[in-house]
Amino acid sequence: MSEAIDYNTLLTSEEFESRLRKIGETRYHNLHPFHKLLHGGKLNKGQVQAWALNRYYYQCSIPIKDSVVMSRMKDPELRRIWRKRIIDHDGESADTGGIERWYKLTDGLGLDRAYVESTDGILSTTRFAVDAYVNFVKQRSLLEAITSSLTELFAPGIHKERISGMLKNYDFINDDIMAYFKKRLTQAPDDAKYVLDYALENAKTRQEQEDVCNALIFKTQVLWSMLDALHFSYHEPGIIPPGAFVPKE
Repeated sequence: MSEAIDYNTLLTSEEFESRLRKIGETRYHNLHPFHKLLHGGKLNKGQVQAWALNRYYYQCSIPIKDSVVMSRMKDPELRRIWRKRIIDHDGESADTGGIERWYKLTDGLGLDRAYVESTDGILSTTRFAVDAYVNFVKQRSLLEAITSSLTELFAPGIHKERISGMLKNYDFINDDIMAYFKKRLTQAPDDAKYVLDYALENAKTRQEQEDVCNALIFKTQVLWSMLDALHFSYHEPGIIPPGAFVPKE
């Protein structure tokens, strides 16, 4: 049984931050078996293609999610700060930004760009999970919408592991292909610090603190479920659903 929550007792900043970090330590998708296979060089090229293709739907939805969050902000200073996230992904022009760097990955893996952009071959669970995240930031409080991004606290570690592991273990991976992750090593820590500070400052009741924790848990579930679907469809038992991407190698 889970421990009863005393909603009359506010967590200290230290206790609150510790709770958030514990969620990441126990629920972040670096613990997922498919993640370990990916970084350990245990997948073939077709399986890596499937991962990159499905993850693209998440990447291209992030600026949509952030636009929704920003549309709910009444404070212009907060909007100016949040706008940077959209630019980081969309770029100032079509040939810059995180989504373009993701295309370097899918291009380098031999996936047709028009096919990637269409998202026709992604798994239904990928679509449902990512769309649920966009709906979450539409429907929940602004505090929950903003702090669902707290997974960024744990992103630099997984990016470092991804860069070193994939470069070491796959002969079809090179530095240029990994450009997205290298850029996020500098972007994610600043974004994460801002959201953590926002949570510590703006969760003023125990209920709000619990809402922030649950928003972070929800986001970890989104990321975990995407890997669940990849593992089932492309590794074990390897049942690819109708209409989904079928690797050629």
